[in-house]
Amino acid sequence: MPLMEMDSWPMLAKCRGLQDDLFPDGADQKRARTICFGCEVRAECLAEALDNRIEWGVWGGMTERERRRLLRQHSEVRSWRRFLADAVNQSS
Repeated sequence: MPLMEMDSWPMLAKCRGLQDDLFPDGADQKRARTICFGCEVRAECLAEALDNRIEWGVWGGMTERERRRLLRQHSEVRSWRRFLADAVNQSS
């Protein structure tokens, strides 16, 4: 399934209405990630955070630290939205 349009995915997010739960401190971030598991728009959410270098909260099932590590490991990626869509298409 291709990634959804940028402005429509938040309406389908499993965390809709739970935003405060996705911005915990420290170790509670790992617990907050469980909200993301099974979410149908997880890739869109993650791409949003990575493309816009969002530093706070849990996005797409990844903590701030995990996203920073991913950005460092793949500094060549210019569009995470495109990168994740290509990965999804290759796996199907």
